[in-house]
Amino acid sequence: MQRQAEARIPSEYGQFTMLAFADKPSEKMPHIAFVAEGFDPGRPVPVRIHSECMTGDVFGSKRCDCGEQLDASLRIAAERGGVVIYLRQEGRGIGLINKLKAYNLQDLGLNTAEANTHLGFDVDARQYDCAIFILQDLGITAVELITNNPDKVEALRRSPVHVNGRIPLVIPPQDDSRNYLKTKQELMGHLLGL
Repeated sequence: MQRQAEARIPSEYGQFTMLAFADKPSEKMPHIAFVAEGFDPGRPVPVRIHSECMTGDVFGSKRCDCGEQLDASLRIAAERGGVVIYLRQEGRGIGLINKLKAYNLQDLGLNTAEANTHLGFDVDARQYDCAIFILQDLGITAVELITNNPDKVEALRRSPVHVNGRIPLVIPPQDDSRNYLKTKQELMGHLLGL
């Protein structure tokens, strides 16, 4: 994987540079780094590693807190010279089609973890190697990780990138997301304080 393209992106949050990372320039769905104005890799950088969630990020689904987490992360990054890495691993790594199938299973009574395993997948099949590559490409050696997920913290702790601290990103539960968030806390160890 390598950096393939970059461009300035003015946004409602502030000025960013978007960088696309892929194995080849023809890749249609590259991983993305949104780098805020004021970014300084010489200090611990506020970083969000966000996995794609089309339903939440794009269409505002209330089944999860993903869109709200992305929104809050972009605000934090803009305010503090941070970076949001957007990884193309929809549905905790199972893809959009299987995620929709998992939603149907959840409507029948399974929780999000049970739905994934019922479909033959791990509870969470995401990998963070690409994010670590992007951090190193940007010259980042230390981060303040914007996350509630201890697996992300641990993945970075096993890498050359130092985790200087964690910035909690707790979104208040809504009626449609309450069970999802409860499962993330109780079965996956997410630090949500519910």
